[in-house]
Amino acid sequence: MVDYQKRDKNDIFNIPILGFLFKNQIFIMGLKIAVLALFIYAIVFGIIYPSKEDNIFTTAIFWSLFWPFFVVVTLSTFGRIFCGICPHGFMGQYITKFGLKKKMPKALENPLIGVLLLVIGFWVVYYIYPQAYKTPIASAIFFIVLTAISIVFFYIYKDMGYCKSICPVGTLMRGFGKISFTTLGTYEETCKSCTTFECADACTYNLKPFTFDNKANMTDCTLCMDCSDACEAVSFKLVKPSQSLFKKFQTSKAEIWAYILIIAAISITMSFHHALGRVAIADEFIWSKFGLYLQETIAIDGLDYIGISALTFAMLSTITLVYSGMYIASKALKEDFSKVFYTLGYAFAPLFIIGGLSHTYEFFFVHHYSDIANGLMQGFAISGDKVEALAGRKDSWLRIFSFINYIAVIWAFIIMAKRINFFNASKVAKSVAFLFASSLIIFYLWLNIYKVYAFKTYGAKQHVHHTSSK
Repeated sequence: MVDYQKRDKNDIFNIPILGFLFKNQIFIMGLKIAVLALFIYAIVFGIIYPSKEDNIFTTAIFWSLFWPFFVVVTLSTFGRIFCGICPHGFMGQYITKFGLKKKMPKALENPLIGVLLLVIGFWVVYYIYPQAYKTPIASAIFFIVLTAISIVFFYIYKDMGYCKSICPVGTLMRGFGKISFTTLGTYEETCKSCTTFECADACTYNLKPFTFDNKANMTDCTLCMDCSDACEAVSFKLVKPSQSLFKKFQTSKAEIWAYILIIAAISITMSFHHALGRVAIADEFIWSKFGLYLQETIAIDGLDYIGISALTFAMLSTITLVYSGMYIASKALKEDFSKVFYTLGYAFAPLFIIGGLSHTYEFFFVHHYSDIANGLMQGFAISGDKVEALAGRKDSWLRIFSFINYIAVIWAFIIMAKRINFFNASKVAKSVAFLFASSLIIFYLWLNIYKVYAFKTYGAKQHVHHTSSK
């Protein structure tokens, strides 16, 4: 065990305020307990007050605080820090100590399971029936079910298998966290003389922090910081954004599919359904026509036929673009398709996690700020006037956040250019491969440009309202 370590200037543990926030175990434990208490209270409040008229606290906590800020904002900056204070992971670290400690079957070890649970269990349901998770009772039940599943898995299986494979956002966190400007590792010179490996022994996930730097991959690290408490040689450094994506590391099929499916289910579908759904010619788009056809054919009240149609077309478009583009790229590079697909697919990461900041920041002013403030006032019986939104959807200054989408595109192109150099090929071959492998990035760019064009050319649709996702 190392009791003292001279730290580099870019080591967050060496920066007074940040070092306290990320390394002080008393503070971290207090934060974990506070988040767990808030999580449980929001669920209980949702059961006691099940209707939206009586309860804005529960939905504000889950859909205006936890998802947009604890997930989207933190992932694109400090990485998977929410996993480190996640209520499920926090409980799991203790449950697994007294559990059966069985090895998870290979059939359940696939991290893609969690991604599919998120896409099918949440987004498909949401687009079919938008109100499914909007009521307090529905939100409470949703998280009760997830909590029950997590407890069962933590009790039966060792090494926090639930977080690695079953958690609906676990693989997303691991994949999109690579965009951040932080990395956890160790001081190599100090570790050379280590024979006790306290950092690995302290890890509930059975990881080896002293290997992270050499692998250029933190694997399933959730930044719980238990290893940093066990050994001073552990570092948490500020680095260039997406630094790990500029290096070779063992790729993960689940991470690439997480990028593709989430971009399709959120970024592309929301552009089809919510953004372009507010344009005057919204009914002319193919997904709208097909949705209206389904509505006339099936005619079940309460279902959003255009929503599920938009999701279907978004999925088909995204997967087709990626597969065809990567296939042509593999031919140009004269490399195996699978190798090209899973090497270059990491370039898609910024499209959702950076591009998603545009939606998050805009909705902070339009909805999230007032929802969170009013929800907390209600949940904790704080007296005061109702807090109004900081802006309205028609405020033109909100358009400034749309530029983040273009930053995401530039970022994605840079990663693609860096990773395509991992292949030995001529400049012409690489240029052709770059163009086709970037098909999804180009489509995302076109879609954002077209949205601006459509509103300027045709104007907004009158007398229409779509419920916005939070």
